[in-house]
Amino acid sequence: MIVEKIISLEDLPVAEFMGVHNKNINEVITAFPKSKIISRGNEIKIIGSMLEVQRISDVIDTLQIYFHRYGYLDEKYIRSILSPEEIATQDGTAPADGNAAADDDVILHGNKGIIIKARTLNQQKIVKGIRENDLMFVIGPAGTGKTYISVALAVKALKNKEVKKIIITRPAVEAGESLGFLPGDLKEKIDPYLRPIYDALEDMIPAEKLKYYYENNVIEIAPLAYMRGRTLHGAFILLDEAQNTTAMQIKMFLTRMGNNCKMVVTGDRSQIDLPRNQKSGLVEATTILKNIPGIAQIELDKKDVMRHKLVERILEAYEKEQLKNE
Repeated sequence: MIVEKIISLEDLPVAEFMGVHNKNINEVITAFPKSKIISRGNEIKIIGSMLEVQRISDVIDTLQIYFHRYGYLDEKYIRSILSPEEIATQDGTAPADGNAAADDDVILHGNKGIIIKARTLNQQKIVKGIRENDLMFVIGPAGTGKTYISVALAVKALKNKEVKKIIITRPAVEAGESLGFLPGDLKEKIDPYLRPIYDALEDMIPAEKLKYYYENNVIEIAPLAYMRGRTLHGAFILLDEAQNTTAMQIKMFLTRMGNNCKMVVTGDRSQIDLPRNQKSGLVEATTILKNIPGIAQIELDKKDVMRHKLVERILEAYEKEQLKNE
């Protein structure tokens, strides 16, 4: 009995899933010569015997699971699940000797095989801290990966369906530059300052899927002022550059937490851009909320710097100068 089935490729970049010149789907077509497999747009039509159509459907489902998990399709993996003994038995787990080999420190497999992992002991503490707590403060100098790792943890939670959305925010404080001349509303003025967040997300989520998330508010990036009056449920919430919040702002932010939420607050005490007579809300919050169950505080230092080796030396030089002045 000949049957027909249509599989819709939802929520993923079709061109990347199919491969260059459709090489990925052609591997499947070659493995099932008795059936007809036609790809058109974001749909794959399968025509063949009932048993074989089901097998092909299982293979494509497995490939989708793999792509959602790792952000790309590995040629060795495709061929491994197309071997006769493996067809219809795989669950999207990467092969032990493949490019996406299991690694306890891996947080996420990003686009084009990028592996995002905790590379220092303190970064590993960030991963453990958010797993064991609902609120975490991550404090450290520039280049320590505090924002990047936090964004990766948020994307991981979204992919694993632990949360329904990601909300990323920061205070609209001018770090020596003027926002006033920039066109647009507050969000449009502050978007350039959020570029590191956008860059991180682009490393971690395929472009088409990321666009879908933005358009449907699955991922929301907004100034801190936009958080006022909201109660956030089922979300992973990240406050970046928190050293530039006032005491009232950070209290407002922290009390937005609703049910099934994870919240990360990142900041650098050495880069406070508030007026001299204004105390940083981050500094105050980390003191007031110290030793409260369910709240973790992770301190990173120059040993965690992941940028050019000169960055660590620059930080050391500035620290010495500050101590001398004090």
